[in-house]
Amino acid sequence: MKITIASGKGGTGKTTISTNLASYLTFLGKKVVLADLDVEEPNGALFFKGDLVEEKISNKMIPSWNKQDCTLCGECADVCNFNAILNLPTEIRVFPALCHSCYACSELCSTDSLPMKPSPIGKISIFKTNKFDLVEGRLDLGQEMAVPLIAQTIEYVDENYLNHIKLLDAPPGTSCPVIEASRFSDFVVLITESTPFGLNDLHLAVETMKVLKQNYGVIINRYGIGNNGVEEYCKEQNIPIITKIQNDKEVAKLYSKGELIYDKIEHFKDSLDEIVTFIGDIK
Repeated sequence: MKITIASGKGGTGKTTISTNLASYLTFLGKKVVLADLDVEEPNGALFFKGDLVEEKISNKMIPSWNKQDCTLCGECADVCNFNAILNLPTEIRVFPALCHSCYACSELCSTDSLPMKPSPIGKISIFKTNKFDLVEGRLDLGQEMAVPLIAQTIEYVDENYLNHIKLLDAPPGTSCPVIEASRFSDFVVLITESTPFGLNDLHLAVETMKVLKQNYGVIINRYGIGNNGVEEYCKEQNIPIITKIQNDKEVAKLYSKGELIYDKIEHFKDSLDEIVTFIGDIK
């Protein structure tokens, strides 16, 4: 089973729940792998002592202009939907930051003057802890597109952890990186909080899941602050509330120190039990 843990906004507790759930499932005897897909600022590894056992360079395929046979016909610029190709009177100019690696320019070039070549965008690191493996995608500084690295990180997990529960810690928001992290999962857990801000961003996340036709449920974190707007919305929309995690300053203290929580705070462990039960009932 592949489960994405996402949210409409940052700071709702995705990493807190992802890291503790992965560790707790291992404690229960399950085979688990945790993938940190928040590739612009991954932080899952901060909560575990693990050994780096493998590291892979992640590449994005970019067209490279070969002027020898090019006729400057301009078809490559015409077919590029992302304005990554500019046809000038004396040259073809490629803008790698705009390229989406769709291969259209390369495949449709009649003189094969735009071969695709790999360009590094980040790395995929595999850490082995005493509990489970953590697969981390990390984007290089200055890179604009997170989606290719997220896709490659998921692909690595799918190929190397066939019989595991796969927990995908998604980036925040509802843009392309979140869609890539969610679209092929069996279930998406949306983390929110019971505040007007949390409700607003939950609206956005739910609409995104509807477009993806994904199965999803909600976890209300820091329950007890704000109001009951999230609960009313979930009831109106027939969205399952998986669990409500109590607002607790001790949870924040443990998290800020990079410590796991479920083995120290009983009500947090009870909420994880509810999540595990819910996951077990997913068909």
